[in-house]
Amino acid sequence: MKFIDEIDIHQKKVLFRFDFNVPLDSSLNITDDTRIRAVLPSINYALDEKARVIIMSHLGRPKGKAVSEMSLAPVAKRLSRLLGKDVPLAPDCIGEEVRKMVDALKPECILLLENLRFHREEEKNDEAFAAELARIADVYIDDAFGNAHRVHASNVGITRFVPVCAAGFLVKRELSYFKKALDKPARPFVAIVGGSKVSGKLEAVANLIRKVDKMIVGGGMAFTFLKALGYDVGKSLVEDDLLDKATEVMKTAREFGVKFYLPIDCVIAENRDAAADTKIVPVQEMDPHWMGLDIGPATITLFTEVLGNAKTIVWNGPMGVYEIDAFSRGTAALAHAVANSYALTIVGGGDTDVAIHQTGESDKITYISTGGGASLELLEGKVLPAVAALDRCGDETGLPSSSVSAKS
Repeated sequence: MKFIDEIDIHQKKVLFRFDFNVPLDSSLNITDDTRIRAVLPSINYALDEKARVIIMSHLGRPKGKAVSEMSLAPVAKRLSRLLGKDVPLAPDCIGEEVRKMVDALKPECILLLENLRFHREEEKNDEAFAAELARIADVYIDDAFGNAHRVHASNVGITRFVPVCAAGFLVKRELSYFKKALDKPARPFVAIVGGSKVSGKLEAVANLIRKVDKMIVGGGMAFTFLKALGYDVGKSLVEDDLLDKATEVMKTAREFGVKFYLPIDCVIAENRDAAADTKIVPVQEMDPHWMGLDIGPATITLFTEVLGNAKTIVWNGPMGVYEIDAFSRGTAALAHAVANSYALTIVGGGDTDVAIHQTGESDKITYISTGGGASLELLEGKVLPAVAALDRCGDETGLPSSSVSAKS
């Protein structure tokens, strides 16, 4: 696999796939442009090479229909401001009018194509749709790390129809940091895994347990592990069908000499309502009619101590229902502890990214990934389909000439 600075893009028509799936408020204003800013180095490099820059992305889930509230118009506006130059928005991402706009594009100019997901064929990885996207490009650059775990026409299918493909600087940066953490980490290496369900992160836990020195498990998923140990966890979220798997993970931790940490107290309530009464109890004293919704102060102290001597920290998933103030303190406290550690710190995207920014500690984190699902699959040791596809550029058999693993 090659990167953008290893191929010739001088004055070429360069088609970029970015992940501009940014949050919008009720007035359709962008509330967080992190994903846009993250790819500016790739765009500026192409402009310096006098390339004709064509950009495609998705936004939201329009389910194959043109939905005005999910237009990329706000992105075009923000991108114009950040780059200091006009970024027109095409009326579609394929079709004759789009091809005419691309043909009229001059070197060092940019065209943003309309939302890819206005076409059902995008998420179906439709061959004809992928070929139509490829018609306008001399070179294809994938810098949409947040979408790299998906198999769509614009990031996998398209590579069969473009002669030259490469990854952008964002993908290069993402892969580099995860490789550093997973291949040869400075030790002690601590993994923090949270979120609601074990099922969504079981493979990541199973893969990491063989690599780390310590593992912290919090969030809703911790209650499946606690129940597997015999605790009464009341009405807390539990996946009963995974109790044996949870037991197996803890057994593996013992076999590999990994220190495995679970909450020792938690914040409980009768329901997830922001106005609900709350209590702080040891995990041995859970009320059978209440549910655990955050880690408690004793657990915060414990987890902070665990991180004290860490040299590498990887974190994916909050410690509680952080969207509600009464259940956000555990995640916030852990964010401060991670930020103030003397470790290489890598935070997975999604909810953890949002939580870190809410605490104001984002500047102290070594690297915050732009992709929740993609970063999770790297932690699982999986191949990212969009990354692997770059290695078979122009191969219409659809078969990769070699694999690109999560460690590449």
